Amino acid sequence: MEYIQQWFEQLFGATLGSTLFLFAENLVYIVAIVLPLLLGVAYLTFAERKIIAYMQIRLGPNRVTFFGISWLRGWGQPIADAVKAIMKEIIVPTGANKFLFLLAPVITIAPALAAWAVVPFSPELVLADINAGLLYILAMTSLGVYGVIIAGWASNSKYAFLGSMRSAAQVVSYELAMGFALVCVLMMSSSLNLGDIVIGQQGDSFLNWYLIPLFPMFLVYFISGVAETNRAPFDVAEGESEIVAGFHVDYSGMAFTVFFLAEYANMILVATLTSIMFLGGWLPPFNFAPFTYIPGMVWLLLKIAFILFFFLWFRATFPRYRYDQIMRLGWKIFIPITLVWIVLIGMVMQLPVSLRDTFPLNMWFS
Repeated sequence: MEYIQQWFEQLFGATLGSTLFLFAENLVYIVAIVLPLLLGVAYLTFAERKIIAYMQIRLGPNRVTFFGISWLRGWGQPIADAVKAIMKEIIVPTGANKFLFLLAPVITIAPALAAWAVVPFSPELVLADINAGLLYILAMTSLGVYGVIIAGWASNSKYAFLGSMRSAAQVVSYELAMGFALVCVLMMSSSLNLGDIVIGQQGDSFLNWYLIPLFPMFLVYFISGVAETNRAPFDVAEGESEIVAGFHVDYSGMAFTVFFLAEYANMILVATLTSIMFLGGWLPPFNFAPFTYIPGMVWLLLKIAFILFFFLWFRATFPRYRYDQIMRLGWKIFIPITLVWIVLIGMVMQLPVSLRDTFPLNMWFS
């Protein structure tokens, strides 16, 4: 890398060359994160269709393959779906605000991709290792709802507008619970840096992970994440039986596909953050061989896949909640539980150091 930087400085001068090298380096890192993410999104849709098919005693996608290879049947389905979506026409309704109508999908997917800038994949592998990473994540994940609201309003359709209003109320309700759950993680780790949060969970085994002392917060955060991403059983924002398809009822072609990609990208992001905050991130479940031989990124990916499986399992299992049930769960159950847990963690932190150094508190409170 030093050789490439020197080449840039010789070509463009010391100041400009150094700036251009930094820009090019960050661009390479961004592409290295976004491309696998988009591929993961594509094949998460395939995994969802196959897993739910097995649960319902069906086959799922089993036709589209690569180069006629029989044992890859079905694996070409996401690529075929992408090509089909690209070829379809984007129809803008006559009464719609065209600029906002086309801007809404971009606003929805941009925060889902931008949030990955501060996600640590291993101790050294992170694009932007900023101290306020957790704050940045909360800010980015809160922006996605604006795309949904703009989509509902710009469509000039009552069904779409009703769906966007539902989504706005739902996201605001569960954003509070998610925020309070993360406050507990912040209190225990004493840091907003995601890497420091993972390092704070280091120890001999998975018993040192925040999953154990913050198990109710883990459940609150994960279920709130399911609600935030408008996934079943919280998908009232696009309830087919009531409001046709909700906020994206008038979208087609790639404009609709971008909404679709944003939903799955947010699922992967929520699974990643859950793994980092509560499941030790890249840390192995046991700190001895052969577990320590496996790279940290592999452990992180396995934890993400484990959490994503529950997203898919919920969709195949639970019926859609009524809107009043969703609001009650968020405001009357989750938020009070998180507030009580914040008080409990605060009380433990105020204990004398001699008490905090006794087992089991010394596993999580240094």
